[in-house]
Amino acid sequence: MELNVINREINVGNIRVIGIASSSLFLIGDAETIQQAATFDTPAESLIIGPFTPFVPD
Repeated sequence: MELNVINREINVGNIRVIGIASSSLFLIGDAETIQQAATFDTPAESLIIGPFTPFVPD
């Protein structure tokens, strides 16, 4: 896969995040390298997959 990026000015006014997943990335701006990795050292039956975790309201 080839990805070409042209950096220009960025202006972010407002961001509202409702919830996050157990594995998430939120990025505004530049990143030279983003690397993903995952390991599980627990048995599959002990893994609990649930809904998003909500943020506490203001």
